[in-house]
Amino acid sequence: MPHAAGPWYEWHGPEDGQVLILSPGLGGSADYWKPNLPGLSETYRVLVYDHLGTGRSDPAPPERITIEGMAEDILALMQELGVSQPYFVGHALGGLIGLELELSYFATRKLVVVNGWAKLDPHTARCFDVRMELLRNSGPEAYLRAQPIFLYPADWISEHSDELDAVATRQLTHFPPIEVIEKRVAAARAFGLLHDITGPVLVVGSADDMLVPPHCSRELADELAIGEFALMDWGGHACNVTDPDTFNRIVLEFLRS
Repeated sequence: MPHAAGPWYEWHGPEDGQVLILSPGLGGSADYWKPNLPGLSETYRVLVYDHLGTGRSDPAPPERITIEGMAEDILALMQELGVSQPYFVGHALGGLIGLELELSYFATRKLVVVNGWAKLDPHTARCFDVRMELLRNSGPEAYLRAQPIFLYPADWISEHSDELDAVATRQLTHFPPIEVIEKRVAAARAFGLLHDITGPVLVVGSADDMLVPPHCSRELADELAIGEFALMDWGGHACNVTDPDTFNRIVLEFLRS
């Protein structure tokens, strides 16, 4: 698939549709959005991409593994592709990238932040600590095998255990150096909403998110000038994967409003 300014990317949907960019979270892989593509690409021209330093994209220079650097990466890709003022949906770390795009560049038409935050919550910090200790001491395979515990509800994990094992095996083949994951986690931890955003933002939270508690999303929405909040009753941190129909409906209603 094509590269521009470093990131691997892929288009979905009608060529004449309005552009909607989907930015993944900590893992950085465009594959995260596969459950959402059929519904979102019916109308929109959807652009998915792997963050620099992850998946199929080029390596990221260490000094660019910050929220500011990752926002500059997608901005460079937008400029290369001739995209201006797209709709933007970001999950967790990807949502922080979207916030930075608006804070520094006023670069989106409407922004959706999924399970994000205005400042790091102590509970999320504990989860990051545990995950990094697991990665450093037990290695990438153990890290990937434990990852679903932080992302999905227990009943969903039980029903999809074999599928999750297969996904972990595929992810292991593209797993970045440990120091890249450390820098990506450090970037997420350091983010803080220092001033307001004037554009419309929808913040989506999940009631059973055990990585980013839903009060974080609600607090983020409350701090925004034009912030809306939508709470999914079930779905965990990766609620767009576990309940794509509900998630797509919420997002599409906001984008069309």
